[in-house]
Amino acid sequence: MTQIKISISAQTLTLEDGSERHQYSISTAENGAGQSSGSGCTPLGSHYIRAKIGRSEPENAVFVARRATSEIYSEKLAVTFPNRDWILSRILWLCGTQLGFNRLGNVDTMQRYIYIHGTPDSEPMGVPKSHGCIRMRNKDVVHLFDHTPVGTPVSISL
Repeated sequence: MTQIKISISAQTLTLEDGSERHQYSISTAENGAGQSSGSGCTPLGSHYIRAKIGRSEPENAVFVARRATSEIYSEKLAVTFPNRDWILSRILWLCGTQLGFNRLGNVDTMQRYIYIHGTPDSEPMGVPKSHGCIRMRNKDVVHLFDHTPVGTPVSISL
């Protein structure tokens, strides 16, 4: 069975796909772990991949509000939009499974728009720097996207 395990303390994402195991360096929230809406924290607990977005987009495709903008990330684009929280290449949208902890109400992971997504390759990995999502290198998030079906369980722990 395919599953994903995310360790906030180690800043790693592990994909277990049958007999295969892949580990990636990631970047979770600069504000740490937490469930509350507006906290800018990465939510803990049991989740699953609710939706996969960007299957046919090229690597470094830019997304705003889960829609491809037709832009391809570049340094020139970064200078033009210095305050964007870049979401690139692919989006794996997470949904919590634990009522009152990471699902529904003020703690709903899906309504908080928490994703696993690509980020500019100039951004550091292994360091908490995101606004709540799980950031990955673009080539890594494309690989993860291609090897995880919708419904894949995702566990996020300290």
